[in-house]
Amino acid sequence: MAISGQRKTIVNFAAEPRAETFKLSTDPLFVDKVQDIVGLYLSPPNWVIVLCVDEKSQIQALDREQPVLPMMPGVAERRTHTYIRHGTTSLFAALDIVTGAVIGKCYKRHRAKEFLNFLKQIDGHMPEGPDVHLIMDNYATHKTPMIKAWLARRPHWHVHFTPTSASWINQVERWFAELTRKQLQRSVHVCVKDLETDIMKFIECHNENPRPYKWVKSADEILASVKRFCLKTEQTLCAEL
Repeated sequence: MAISGQRKTIVNFAAEPRAETFKLSTDPLFVDKVQDIVGLYLSPPNWVIVLCVDEKSQIQALDREQPVLPMMPGVAERRTHTYIRHGTTSLFAALDIVTGAVIGKCYKRHRAKEFLNFLKQIDGHMPEGPDVHLIMDNYATHKTPMIKAWLARRPHWHVHFTPTSASWINQVERWFAELTRKQLQRSVHVCVKDLETDIMKFIECHNENPRPYKWVKSADEILASVKRFCLKTEQTLCAEL
């Protein structure tokens, strides 16, 4: 609303309403899985390796239609909002929750065949002796007969599946966000090969001084928060009826 006076104009713009999205897991084993995974984060057993595994699929090699104008004093970096696509790649990554180090590899596709190849790469990095605990989501690629058979031949490997619709509990997702913010959002790639090279360089730089993420919420705190949200949602729905 604008109010005009004799010599000045006061303009008040109404604040735009904020909106957020949410999705509650319907996994019947949600409580058990949260307690299991958070327990590994907060108190991993001695002499074990805990890896958070997932894939970041369809990473696009994007080139701006015009050169990016660099940041200057008082002037933000400027780039065109349009871009040219030069193909995609998929990154498989495993985050060690104790050291913060990452094992990663890019593939053209993200089928069970590529995932098995990545598991073999992880196996090649593992020292002899400690058990290996994998935390990963319920993507069908992770549960094919081929993958199950490979894991069954390695009784010292243990799989912990996240609840459905609960990717936030997998710590490697936080590292993917870091990769996106620090490398992918501000980069320009004219081919997939250049994109994959930059991703692997980012992993190498990260592993030179890795830092683990600190998980601060206990399973009880998480479950209590979910319960409060469910009660609030139920009250809102009842009020609308």
